Amino acid sequence: MNPITMLLAADKYIRMALEEDINNEDVSTNAVMPEYQKGEVQLICKEDGIIAGLAVFERVFTLLDAAADVRCTVKDGDPVKKGEVIAVVTGDIRALLSGERTALNYLQRMSGIATYTNSVVRLLEGTKTKLLDTRKTTPCMRVFEKYAVRVGGGCNHRYNLSDGVLLKDNHIDAAGGVREAVEAARAYAPFVRKIEVEAEDLDMVREAVEAGADIIMLDNMTPEVMAEAVRIIDRRAETECSGNITRENIKTITSLGIDYVSSGALTHSAPILDISLKHLKVLD
Repeated sequence: MNPITMLLAADKYIRMALEEDINNEDVSTNAVMPEYQKGEVQLICKEDGIIAGLAVFERVFTLLDAAADVRCTVKDGDPVKKGEVIAVVTGDIRALLSGERTALNYLQRMSGIATYTNSVVRLLEGTKTKLLDTRKTTPCMRVFEKYAVRVGGGCNHRYNLSDGVLLKDNHIDAAGGVREAVEAARAYAPFVRKIEVEAEDLDMVREAVEAGADIIMLDNMTPEVMAEAVRIIDRRAETECSGNITRENIKTITSLGIDYVSSGALTHSAPILDISLKHLKVLD
């Protein structure tokens, strides 16, 4: 998920978020500022972290005021410090007031994900294992959340159900077994698609290897069982570890030689990064 792709997909969601917050008018703003008046406000970090989502933050204001200007002192992926002024937003004060919450919601959420992801990525330094996100994202926020994972140094798993073949337990049950599911996927999916199989035990690992799966996901296994699974696979498929992986327990699997580790916590459990718009002033 690169910045251009993210922004191409983002506009409709940003408009929806603004419409959710301003379905008729901003009564508070229109009461105190009934006419155009140029102003500026500072964007200030209230804790240390990794910033992500500045272009989305800016787009909120330019949708409300085409002449709005956001001048940043940092870029996505940069570390930020508590108390640091990282941008100044200039424009119609009505747009600054009405867009504040929506703009901050995006920036805080995306920066929180980037910060949390970066802290996990650092735990994998020196290993071959790459960190992946999942589809456990907030509805209508996936494009933003997966971009934030990339900013934090992680990698994206498939974006959606059209993006790759992942045969999970219910797919396997529906097909009648691992081999049957893999064979059906080979017959149906384009030849350029890799086929990943979720395995819950060592018997399923063996079946997935014999069926010719390209990637085998080791789901909710103990480190000891994962180590045996890696030995069984013996590089005949790529390996992915998944299931309740968090910053607190990821170190238990770093020595196993697994290719990828996927963690839903990157998007569903990352706290926001506290950032505020402060010190609004009227300009002549």
